[in-house]
Formats: sequence, structure tokens, C-alpha cells
Amino acid sequence: MPEPVSATPATPSKAQVFLRRFTSTAILWAVVLAAMFAKNHVISDGVFVLLIAGLALAGLIEFYGLAEKRGLACFKYSGLVGGVLLMVGTFLNVTGHIGTQGSPARVNDFETSFLILFVLGLCVRQFLAKDNSAGMTAIAVTLLGLMYVPWLLNFIQKINFFPFPEAFKGDGKFYVFYFILLTKFSDMGAYLVGSLIGKHKMIPRISPAKTWEGFAGAILVSTGASLVFVHFFGDHMFGMKTIHAIILGVVLSSTAVIGDLIESLFKREAGVKDSGKLFPGIGGILDLLDSLLFNAPIMYLYLRHILTHP
Repeated sequence: MPEPVSATPATPSKAQVFLRRFTSTAILWAVVLAAMFAKNHVISDGVFVLLIAGLALAGLIEFYGLAEKRGLACFKYSGLVGGVLLMVGTFLNVTGHIGTQGSPARVNDFETSFLILFVLGLCVRQFLAKDNSAGMTAIAVTLLGLMYVPWLLNFIQKINFFPFPEAFKGDGKFYVFYFILLTKFSDMGAYLVGSLIGKHKMIPRISPAKTWEGFAGAILVSTGASLVFVHFFGDHMFGMKTIHAIILGVVLSSTAVIGDLIESLFKREAGVKDSGKLFPGIGGILDLLDSLLFNAPIMYLYLRHILTHP
């Protein structure tokens, strides 16, 4: 007798995919933001650093996994240890545990010094390796992973603990909430508009689903969300005005799309659809963080040099 043919799993509709993505994203970031806004500073700061370091570590593991699938050498464990040390070191700096609170320049000096020592350490690590045939590749890939995930995520810490003037009642948590919200609304706007009316592909060799219509939707939805957020919470955001809300809405939505494309490039080279399978409808940690990674430093630099500039 012929063997029964197993049924092919039904392909989820675009509405189902969107609902899964939205639910996974909403639950995760609700937990993160709830921890950040906890009234107990020990809880809010402790949970915050654990979450941000955990995201960085998981994202870094996925990045090195993509590199390995691509056949690229890297010092995986050196990179993971370096990533955790960088995140924790920045946390101790920005929270004043080692006497540097209130000085962004000194925090930046710490990160610069750490990166210099990290590169030096990778070179020493290569000296001790039995096989020196892929030393340049291993050092380059390991350093790229550290800078792509932990170093970029570190700017969220620097926003969260930004040293505002003492007379100001708000804090950096509102700016963290703001830029995460804008980034995720950009993602949703791009997906919804692109799914409904998207016809003109942006860069099909990297991401076949990305369209220019979706890109426009990302900008419109994100800018609208920016204006609404600033209308209700602007009093808690030092230096924020309507013109800044428009500029940031356009800039952050644009770089969110670019950040998504960068991760798509890495995944395409590794021959995988998602960086992982941790979140239903989204994929892995990098799939969740890709659009945030470059928005974090942009938000920090805009906050430091424009919104709080004398």
C-alpha cells in the first residue's frame, strides 16, 4: 500500500504574520519598559542592565553563528566575554558607580579605551593560536560583532542614564521609550504599507520584500507616532519641540529601514531566513534588534548635541 502523503503546513497569511510580529514585539518591550519605569531604582537599574546585557549577549551569539554558517573564522568566546564586559563597564560608568556619572565624555573615553584593549587582546589571542591562516578574518569578524551588537546597544544605556540638568524633572527613560516606539512604528508602517500596496522593490538582491512604498509608509507612520508622543509626553523630554519630533520621525524611520537591510545582508550571505527562532513571527534576537541598533546612537547624538546643547 502506498504511504500516506503528509499534509503540507499552510503558509500563514500576511495578517497572521503581522499579528505574530506585533504580539511578540509588544510583550517583550512591555516587559523591558515596565522594568525601566519601576519606582524602585534597584529594580529598574538592575533589571535594565540584565535585560540589555542579555539582549546583547544573545544577539552576539546569533551574529557569530551567522559568521560560522558563512564559513568565516572568529574568536567567538573572546567576543562574548568582551561584549558582556563592555556592557557592564558602561553601566558602571553611566550610573556613577566608579565616579564618572554626569560626564558623557569620560564614558566615551572608557568605551574607546576598551575597544583599543579588545583589539590588542584579539591580536595576542591570534599569537597563541595554533593555526594562523585566518587571523585577519577572525580578528575582523570578532570586532565587527562586538561593535555591531553590544557597542551599538550601549547607546541605550547612555540615553537611559543621560545627565540632564538638575532642575529638569524628566529623565532619559522617556527618550528610550520614544525612540523604541518610533522604530517599531516604522517597522509596522513599512510592513503594512508594503504588504498592501508595495510594488517597487528597494534592493531585491538583499531583501525581496522591501519596497519603496513600504519605506514611505515607515516614514509617515513613524513621524505621526513621534508627533503624538511628543504632544502627550513632551514635558518629560528635555529640549523637545515639534520640529525635533518631525526631524527625528523622518531620520529614525529611515535608519530603521537601513538597519533592517543591513541584517538582511548578513542573513542572505549566511543563507538563512531568520537569525534565530526565539520569537514567533519575528525570528531571533537580531531580527528584533536590527532596526534599533543604529537608531540608538543617532538618538543619543541628537539628544547630546542638539536637544541639550546650550
